[in-house]
Amino acid sequence: MQSFTHVIKDPLGLHARPAGLLVKAAAGYTSAVTITAPTGKADAKRIMAVMRLAAKQGMELTITCEGADEEAACEGLKAFLAENL
Repeated sequence: MQSFTHVIKDPLGLHARPAGLLVKAAAGYTSAVTITAPTGKADAKRIMAVMRLAAKQGMELTITCEGADEEAACEGLKAFLAENL
């Protein structure tokens, strides 16, 4: 299991467009990917679960990857979040 943290910088927070892109990126890995925010926990491969977090600018997210490609998943998602959120 590997994890990392990311603070949301987007003024709109984790809104629909980046949430959809995040789910699509997470779905590209076989590992289980979980997002933990101050507002709850979500499976990163389920759009409604990610949207339910209602993550706002300044919130710290912890992304946990567990499975066969967990290292690649963590690195890929870390790059995605840095670029998009």
